[in-house]
Amino acid sequence: MTTTTHDNHSAFLLSLPNIYSQSPISCCVFSRTMVSGAIALAFLPLVLTFIIRYRYYFVLFYRAVLVRMWYDCTTGLSREERAFQYVLTHAIPGDPESILETFDLWCSKVEFISNIGPKKGKIMDRMLSEHCPLTVLELGSHCGYSTVRIARALPLGARLYSVEMDAINAAIAEKIIRLAGFDDDTALEGSGLLGKGSVVLADNVLFPGAPNFLRHVRKSGLYEWKIHRATLEYSKGIRDGMAELVYQGIK
Repeated sequence: MTTTTHDNHSAFLLSLPNIYSQSPISCCVFSRTMVSGAIALAFLPLVLTFIIRYRYYFVLFYRAVLVRMWYDCTTGLSREERAFQYVLTHAIPGDPESILETFDLWCSKVEFISNIGPKKGKIMDRMLSEHCPLTVLELGSHCGYSTVRIARALPLGARLYSVEMDAINAAIAEKIIRLAGFDDDTALEGSGLLGKGSVVLADNVLFPGAPNFLRHVRKSGLYEWKIHRATLEYSKGIRDGMAELVYQGIK
């Protein structure tokens, strides 16, 4: 009995070195895991802060790029054509306010499109009301939203000239203008449209930005100007602005 107990005790003692020899390796792996977890936790507040700070840009990228790519592939239509189809089927023909409200709804809930929008549009509405221009030149009709917004605010007998480089967008703009009940003539007179006191309103000068345009305005000495601070149309948290220029004539 005594011998057997001694042998078992010895066997137990002999096995101990094997256990202790593995412990440092296990501890090392466990320590590395803890360090990696600690590093991840340390960066988590920074990542969350970045996401929160730039969340509106992520939303804009999703709506303006990813959603557009998806609909481009699935519908075979351009974004502007999709907007027109929505306005055509949901707005009241001959009612400019209905056209604009339907446009705003589509841009807010369906796809993003860079119209002037209702908030910055009110700045333009106020300027048109203050100056009561008889001639307005719009450079960039896009799909006709701002054209309709301007036309509805002009006094009787005023003329609006709108120019659009993209042929497809120009065709859509003409359809939108007709749908709103306005003349679809978008021809541009060759001269005499910009005289002393003419007011120019430029959108999106801060985002995406128009540095060359603003640089010209500052250096030319031809304008009195100011920037109206606002946010990007149909989006929150992204700063944008509109430039109001008053042409002083060539000195």
